[in-house]
This record gives sequence, structure tokens and C-alpha cells, in this order.
Amino acid sequence: MQSRHVNPRRPNKLKIIQTNLTLPTEFILLGFSDIPRLHWFLFGIFLFIYMIILLGNGIIILITRVEPALQTPMYFFISNFSLLEICYVSVTLPRMLMDLFTLKGNIPFFACATQMCLFLILGATECFLLAVMAYDRYVAICNPLHYPVVMSHKVCTQLVVASWVIGIPIQVGQTYQILSLPFCDSNQINHFFCDIPPLLKLACGDIFVNELVVFISAVLIVTVPFMLILVSYSRIISTILKLPSNTGRAKAFSTCSSHLIVVFLFYGSASITYLKPKSNKHEGIDKLLSLFYTILTPMFNPLIYSLRNRDVTGALRKLFTRLLTL
Repeated sequence: MQSRHVNPRRPNKLKIIQTNLTLPTEFILLGFSDIPRLHWFLFGIFLFIYMIILLGNGIIILITRVEPALQTPMYFFISNFSLLEICYVSVTLPRMLMDLFTLKGNIPFFACATQMCLFLILGATECFLLAVMAYDRYVAICNPLHYPVVMSHKVCTQLVVASWVIGIPIQVGQTYQILSLPFCDSNQINHFFCDIPPLLKLACGDIFVNELVVFISAVLIVTVPFMLILVSYSRIISTILKLPSNTGRAKAFSTCSSHLIVVFLFYGSASITYLKPKSNKHEGIDKLLSLFYTILTPMFNPLIYSLRNRDVTGALRKLFTRLLTL
């Protein structure tokens, strides 16, 4: 069996293991290399967005810790969700900023594996945490008398911890099975971070089983929590419509609307990306969808929760007043 020789002028660093199958020592993230003239503009835009995400979610975490009126289960979950968003975006965005700054996209194999694994784990955590937040709203509206008992601090903590850890074994296993695949000549990933769909496009041979495993995992992690959210909100809406006063209905809807907006923003773009058939024709659209649920949704979340919530806006006014009087 003869080994293939790789052109030394190519940027690909590939270790040959058998005829036309290679084990990459690194990948090259193409990112936005198709629009090189906009590199510095994109760097400035994404750096600004990253600062907004850190600041916005950081303020949400701060006010839910210092404001007594926000010491409730709902804001406990929102605080954890904001922390999750900071971690989630920090897995991908700093790396993308570095690639835009250096005009290089080289990422070592194990760094790529780590980035993908962390991204998948945090994405799974977001799915489960959104479902937990829907359950919290369900108990608060449909069983208000039992709410303090059902959603005790201990239960809330257990639900949050479960949301963070339940996806770890699944996503570690999924990362291993994807990066154990044999790859062809190219190690160039047409994306701005290491993700499953673009990596599968580089794999050689029959990957039907791998694609099936990815699809089943996506159904379990994305679809099942989403169905739980739908069931919770169907019960919530049914209960709200039975309320006697318009004021009560409006208040109940206002406490749920922010969460619903976040759910549809995240699940809409993520579901299209992971559950649609694989195709090479719409890679640009795939990048835009990935930008939406990895970067834009975490940026919008603090605005959604603050602008549509009187308790949060009141706490923000108190915080800024205290800062101005120092």
C-alpha cells in the first residue's frame, strides 16, 4: 500500500495513515475568508458584540444577586441563563476574533475537539435550561399556591445542576465519534468554529451511521426539551385564558413573553442547522444561522429580559442611581 504525498506548498498539515485517508494534526477554519476586504470591519463588529454580551449578561447576573426583589426562582434561572450565555459565546467568539485579527484560521486538532465538545455541552445545557424555565412558569401560573414548595431553592439548584451536566456524556461521546472519522485530503473547515455539520463534510467513506447518531442526539437534546416547553406553555395559555380579569391575563402573559421570544430565537435557528439534510449548496446560509444562535441570540437576551420586565428595569434604575450617587 503506497502513501500519498501532500503538496508541501498547501497549508494543510496532514499525517498520512493510508491511501487517500488522513488524520489532521490541525484544521483550518475558513471563516469569512471569502470576503477578505471586510476582515477589519467584521473584527470591529464582533468585538463590539462580544463586549455587549459580556456587559449585558453580566449586569443581569449582578442585579439578580444584589436586588432583594429579584431573589425568586424565576430570576435565579435567568441569572444562570445569563452565565450560560457568557460561557456559550466565549467558546467561539474569541477564537473567531483572533482569526480575523491574525488573518489565519489554523486550529490544532485537540483545540478543535475541545471547542466542539464545549460548544455542544453548553448548547445542550441551554436546551435543558430553557425547558426548566418553562416548567418554572408553568408551576407559577398553573399551581401558584404550591409554587414556594415545588420550586424551593434546593429544587431550583438541582434543576440547574442537572441542566449543566446531563448533556456532558452524550456530547463527549458525540465529539469522539465525529473526530474519530477518517478525513479526506482537505482539512479546511468552511465555518468560523469547529461544529458537527462542516466536519462531517470533510469525512470520507460511508458516514450514514454517524449522521444517524447526530440526528438522534439532536432529536433527544433539541426536540425533547422543545416539546416539554410546548406542553408547558399549552397548559399555561389554557390557564391564562381562564383568568377572570384582563389585568391578570396581561401580567401572566408578560412574565412568559420574554422566555418565549428567547425560545423561538434559539430553537428556530439551531433546529434548522442540525435537523436539516446535509448540503454543500447553502454553506453561507449555514454560517448566518450559526451566527444567529451562537452570537446574536446571547446579545439580544439581556435586552429581551430587561425591556419587557418591569422588575428588571426597576432594579436597573436602582443600580444606576446607586452608582451615580457614589
